[in-house]
Amino acid sequence: MTSAAAVRRRTRVDKFEERRRELADAALLALADLGYARTSLRTIAEHTKFSHGLLHYYFADKVELITYCVRRYKAACVERYEGNIGEVSTPDEFATACGVGLATALEDAPLMHRLWYDLRSQAMFEEAFRDDVAQIDESLQNMMWRNLRAYAELAGTEPTCTPSDAYALFDGLFQRALLRYLAGAEEALDDLRRGIRELFPRLVN
Repeated sequence: MTSAAAVRRRTRVDKFEERRRELADAALLALADLGYARTSLRTIAEHTKFSHGLLHYYFADKVELITYCVRRYKAACVERYEGNIGEVSTPDEFATACGVGLATALEDAPLMHRLWYDLRSQAMFEEAFRDDVAQIDESLQNMMWRNLRAYAELAGTEPTCTPSDAYALFDGLFQRALLRYLAGAEEALDDLRRGIRELFPRLVN
């Protein structure tokens, strides 16, 4: 039987986490717009309705806030992307759906994805980012590996590469498309859809 004290402690923890999520969601737009190098907790506060002191109470520094924001966003992206693939019956349909899904994710929030690549680059210099970046990278790698395994099953084949190799290839297409899209290339999304669709059959045998 749960004691009243335990319930109160759990309620306090839940409320604290709920507040952190609210602050992070408000800060995410500012972070995506400004990037890592041009932000501080004070700068983020200036772009939201929350005070610098309040942000500092819930997050020790901008590193903690940024990693928290990006982890939440990428987890939501994975869930939304996998939920949007839908019902498919052939390998070609599956590969096409994956390409459409990734292109849609890019088009919906290019600045958010830019923030992720910014954070991943910063992890080369900031040790504080490395564990979080590694965990996010692993979740994205697992997502793409599940996709490749699903495609292989539909095709009656097996992957001919490792999970890390597959992720590097898919991520490379996505990052290049993002760079081109941000630069105004009108064909970037179409090229990403085509590139993803054509990559799947090259990774199975």
